[in-house]
Amino acid sequence: MPDRLDGTAIRISPLSDVMAAEVVGLDLRRPVPPAVMARLEEALGRYHILCFRDQSLSKHEQIEATKQFGALDVHVQSNRSSDIPLIHIVTNLDETDTPRQAIAAKGSVHWHSDKSYRRAPSHATFLYALEVPEEGGETEFANMILAFEALPPDRQQELAGLKVVHSWPDSVRRTNNREATDEEKANWPPTAQPLARTHTPSGRKALFLGQHASWLEGREAEGRAPIDELEAWSTQPRFRYAHKWRPGDLL
Repeated sequence: MPDRLDGTAIRISPLSDVMAAEVVGLDLRRPVPPAVMARLEEALGRYHILCFRDQSLSKHEQIEATKQFGALDVHVQSNRSSDIPLIHIVTNLDETDTPRQAIAAKGSVHWHSDKSYRRAPSHATFLYALEVPEEGGETEFANMILAFEALPPDRQQELAGLKVVHSWPDSVRRTNNREATDEEKANWPPTAQPLARTHTPSGRKALFLGQHASWLEGREAEGRAPIDELEAWSTQPRFRYAHKWRPGDLL
């Protein structure tokens, strides 16, 4: 049976066989009751991505809505929006609403896990669609649990014993062709993470890779080569979900 909020049914339905589900009937401008929040947390653990349809949020309403799911964190200085540091704007328009010829947020086009370079990476990221193109513009996700479980058992055992160093300075050097600032280096030094992290809700293992992953601990001389090999494996179409945006989607 669907949950109800003031007579409105809240429905959670899968969007693909790989991952993701849509949530219909929930207005996040209003407080989410504890029973509904518990159901959402369970669904997030099962589907890994939730798409809240038909939202209508100002910037401040988006902040208040997402605070219900946990404490918010500010992105790195270079990626903050100009007026509200808690919100990071992704757009292909310049200040005059003219399409840019080059992509400003170059890191967005590389496979990555947000803030994996921090000792405690993000629990979740919220993406809110205001304007979307009629064609293209999908955001792709890879199910790293399925990718890990599809590996041979001996390979799983090997990877489960390794750590991978995630480095913000190395990542921006490769992606944006710049050196990290002294502030960035001090705030986000390279940190080692398990290559196969445990997904807490399910207890299953997931590969933990992405653009910020720079080298395997103790094997720096090999560089990104073993990481690139695993990333190519884990981003095969059978492990991917591409989200086709609608205005008002909060992912």
